[in-house]
Amino acid sequence: MKLCITSSGVSLDDSMDPRFGRCRYFIIWDTDNEQFEAVENPAVSAGGGAGIQAAQLIANKGVETVLTGNVGPNAYNTLTAAGIKVVVGLTGIAVRQAIEGFKTGKQEYTAGPSVGAHYGTGGGGSAPGGMGMGGGRGMGRGMQTGAAPQPPSLRDEELKALKEQSQKMKQDLETIQERIDALTKKKG
Repeated sequence: MKLCITSSGVSLDDSMDPRFGRCRYFIIWDTDNEQFEAVENPAVSAGGGAGIQAAQLIANKGVETVLTGNVGPNAYNTLTAAGIKVVVGLTGIAVRQAIEGFKTGKQEYTAGPSVGAHYGTGGGGSAPGGMGMGGGRGMGRGMQTGAAPQPPSLRDEELKALKEQSQKMKQDLETIQERIDALTKKKG
């Protein structure tokens, strides 16, 4: 199995980058041979769509699980569409500690994005107390699981956005299924 850990550097001793789409590096850890590859994130300075670009890169690397601090809705949807599981809430620890925590089952998969769109750019959707652009300086309290609690207004906004995304995804799936049915009928 391949894990992806968001990192501020190229070694297992570097600290985790709390952002997914705009992290500096991805550490791809192969649990079968305990080897890793450091991959520079080309989306780190993208004008837009960094989360989607980063998620596509990770999917192309054959990753099955992502360990990160936060993930926005576009990246989360892209990752889960590719069958990749996501663990959020990991801050203030080294990449090596994240891997060890995963091996021991200390982390839980998340059921949705942990921040709003554009979180890593400081452009909105910041988590409570968050500063965007990694301004937390890695001062987290160690291994945390799940998304940070949100005030009611942010929770309501996120819930509304998720419902809208869900509806759009349902419509997209219906369109895809209709096309599959049409192509299947042409063959037969």
